[in-house]
Amino acid sequence: MTDSQLPGPLAPGRPETLVAEPAPPGRGDDGQQRSRWDTALRDILGGSAMISVLAVLVALVVGAVLIAFTDERVQETAGYFFSRPSDMLSAVWDSVSGAYSALFQGSVYNFRRPGFANGIRPLMETLTFATPLIAAGLGVALAFRVGLFNIGARGQMLIAAACAGWVGFGLQLPPVIHLLVAVGAGILGGALWGGIVGLLKARTGAHEVIVTIMLNYVAFYLISYLLRTPGALQAPGSNNPKTPAMADTAVFPLLFGPQYSVHAGFLFVVVATVFIWYLLNRSSLGFRFRAVGENPSAARVAGIDVKNSYLYAMLLSGGLAGLAGASQVLGTVTTGFSAGIDAGIGFDAITVALLGRSKPWGVFAAGILFGAFKAGGFSMQAAEGVPIDIVVVVQSLIVLFIAAPPLVRAMFRLPTPGTGRTRARIGAGKAEVAK
Repeated sequence: MTDSQLPGPLAPGRPETLVAEPAPPGRGDDGQQRSRWDTALRDILGGSAMISVLAVLVALVVGAVLIAFTDERVQETAGYFFSRPSDMLSAVWDSVSGAYSALFQGSVYNFRRPGFANGIRPLMETLTFATPLIAAGLGVALAFRVGLFNIGARGQMLIAAACAGWVGFGLQLPPVIHLLVAVGAGILGGALWGGIVGLLKARTGAHEVIVTIMLNYVAFYLISYLLRTPGALQAPGSNNPKTPAMADTAVFPLLFGPQYSVHAGFLFVVVATVFIWYLLNRSSLGFRFRAVGENPSAARVAGIDVKNSYLYAMLLSGGLAGLAGASQVLGTVTTGFSAGIDAGIGFDAITVALLGRSKPWGVFAAGILFGAFKAGGFSMQAAEGVPIDIVVVVQSLIVLFIAAPPLVRAMFRLPTPGTGRTRARIGAGKAEVAK
């Protein structure tokens, strides 16, 4: 055997520290197979989905603390905690478990009602509340994916509500056609209102946050004026700023009969979710959207029209918010609406988009969760006397923790995604140097 054929450290001219043989895959601590599994585990534990789940969990825990502190029985037993600590612990358990039990029974299933058909009614309420949240959340999420911060969903919903409502009570059309025309008018109105933002962003470079905030006020005061103007949106012969009732042919039909509140608008939202998923993941336009969102300069160099991408994105984003406004007018408030028809959904949609990580099916799940909060919050207040503001606090905490992933990782000692893959590459590089 020649010197050049000598193995490992016996080879001349090679430092002994660089020629150590790597461990076989799956056996050593730094083996290739072990690194691959470690990388996958790190990506799962430290990924965005886990961060979202833990953010909700931590927010519920903090909400439980607030529920306990605001309970009168807990405050009473806290006065003699050191003499009888079990009384306070029992009071804390009763208040928290009672509140969250009422939240569950008011949003998912009520065990106190006889029969499955009656018990499942709260879930139908959740889906009804979730319908506009999902639609508006999809609009905000789509803008996020293109690098735009659309906080104008409220104004887009108001304009869409006015357009859909006017068609709903002002035109006489056949049943199915009337509904489709009203929904289309709402989507078109929201798209045009969002398109103003995209046009100003593309042509003048105006910041979309400032523009959407201003357009929210414009839409609110414009709709308020029209609701007080006879012959516009105000109901004939009424002094109240409210529209006439929607025609029966323009109202979303109930999906499961009059005993449940969920309507066909939920089906429109499901179709919209599938459409946005296909648009972002399977179409060339979605590829351009994602490229612009990642790096507008690189996308421009690659030949993508960034300005038109902004315009198209805001048109679609406003149209989805318009679907939310139409579902409010034609499915929830069919007896006429006022200037508060948006019900804060335009701003809640930002939270839904953040919790869903701007992914269509993530937004869909987040919308159902927040719909459960809205449906169960009223039940929790009625049954246990818990302030409805606790639900708002929980929603705000979810946003806080989602916006700070390092904080959640530090609280639960989660790994950072990709570190295992980086270490594996470093190890592979060292092995190549050794050769």
